[in-house]
Amino acid sequence: MKQPFFYDITLRDGNQALKKPWELKDKKVIFEKLLELNVQGIEVGFPASSDMDFEACKALSLMAPDNLVVSGLARCVSNDITTAIEAIKEAKIPRVHIFMTLSPFHMKYVLNKTPEEAKKIVIEKTKFAYEELKKVNKNGQIQFSVEHFGDCEDNLDFVIDTLKEVVQMGATVLNLPNTVERHRPMHLIKMVERVRNEIDDSVTISVHNHNDLGMATATTVESYFAGAVQLECALNGLGERTGNTNFYEVAVALHNSGVDVPVDLSKIYETALIVAQMSKVPIWEKAPLVGPDALAHRSGIHQDGALKTKDMEKGAYRPIHPSLIGRKDDERIGFTSQSGKTAIFEIITKAGYPITLQEAIRIAPIVKEAAEKVGELPSGRIIDIYFNETFNIKGDFKLKEFKHIKNGEFEFDFTHKSKEFNIKGIGNGPLDACMNAVKEAGFDVQLIHYEQSALDEEILGSGSTAMSVVQLKGNGKEVIARARHSSTAVANIKAIFNALNLLYK
Repeated sequence: MKQPFFYDITLRDGNQALKKPWELKDKKVIFEKLLELNVQGIEVGFPASSDMDFEACKALSLMAPDNLVVSGLARCVSNDITTAIEAIKEAKIPRVHIFMTLSPFHMKYVLNKTPEEAKKIVIEKTKFAYEELKKVNKNGQIQFSVEHFGDCEDNLDFVIDTLKEVVQMGATVLNLPNTVERHRPMHLIKMVERVRNEIDDSVTISVHNHNDLGMATATTVESYFAGAVQLECALNGLGERTGNTNFYEVAVALHNSGVDVPVDLSKIYETALIVAQMSKVPIWEKAPLVGPDALAHRSGIHQDGALKTKDMEKGAYRPIHPSLIGRKDDERIGFTSQSGKTAIFEIITKAGYPITLQEAIRIAPIVKEAAEKVGELPSGRIIDIYFNETFNIKGDFKLKEFKHIKNGEFEFDFTHKSKEFNIKGIGNGPLDACMNAVKEAGFDVQLIHYEQSALDEEILGSGSTAMSVVQLKGNGKEVIARARHSSTAVANIKAIFNALNLLYK
């Protein structure tokens, strides 16, 4: 198959749909972004629509590199055509893009012309455009668009006959727009395929799809496989009503389908953000590829799969690796009532705090309960719960005081429910002494594991803090508990009492 030819229409079709169309300085920024994306053709505007658009088209034509097709739109009207030629003639490869409807409905109710009258105008103006353009630039090209081609199923034979004559008059690109999307993609694709089969292979077939039913990307991608080499797209999907085919979606869909796409995909995300800012049309949070939620996971099942494959090129729940389109942000885990332990573990770990999956499982019901009340929880709220439920576990055991009496001997003053204990524990340090005191009080517990470290001062925003982690077994359970304090000894004892409250909960 031929390599796709990306023909961008942001500066014309996209711009004309904005509440405040761009000025020349804005258009220059967009033009430069399109060059960075490495598009092959740019429709710079509709020169006859206003003096401002004429001057913009002229200025952008002068900025164009030698390998870029620069196109200006024109109706099948002599003045439109000559104005377009004047505006873009300095480009190395100028293209005049003329259009006219050939659909039965529009010829009758909009143009008020018979098919024969419409056909005559199309043929005459194509020839006129070709001859006038060649006078000023031998590299000039003519593109003809059948406006509302998607409505031409009933008179497709007439349309194809007209297109064959248009080619004889000098057109080398035939554009088949779905000017209003009314049907499923296959409706248009079959029509595109028939035109491709009946028109000489030297002629480029193009598609230009609007997104009225939300299927413009699908229609454009599948039209390529039906023989339409030129793909007319707009950055951020800008265009009339619900927009034009989204440039990014088409490029990535073809890339994922194994097509050699001549676009610098790594520029996509940056471009999307700039276009959103300049157009004042925000990127929808659920927008494919570039939306804020495009990398977000809230379902527990999805979060688990996403985290297990986050470092792989192919992710469990994403179509591409974010870096393909220049996204530096990673997959985002958002916690809602539908989320679970994996999300808690990832959020706490990413924030720089220590947590095990067992601990995440333990606090998950508490975090879920909070999420049920407010929706998605900010990470700060989850961290607050983590601290409350990890470092200060409430329960029947309460440590009132402990004192170092002499080497290897400590005094522990604590309560369990309503019973008070004052026990001297002997051992190799306060941790060992505390465990012996607890056993003497009648609680058969065993220390399985112990470790002690310093918490990150920057994270906590405080001075040096010791963190103790203990793993205790008893009462038919095995738990992990933590505690933090400026004193290592206090942190050790508090960790044991936090573990006791978990074991005897």
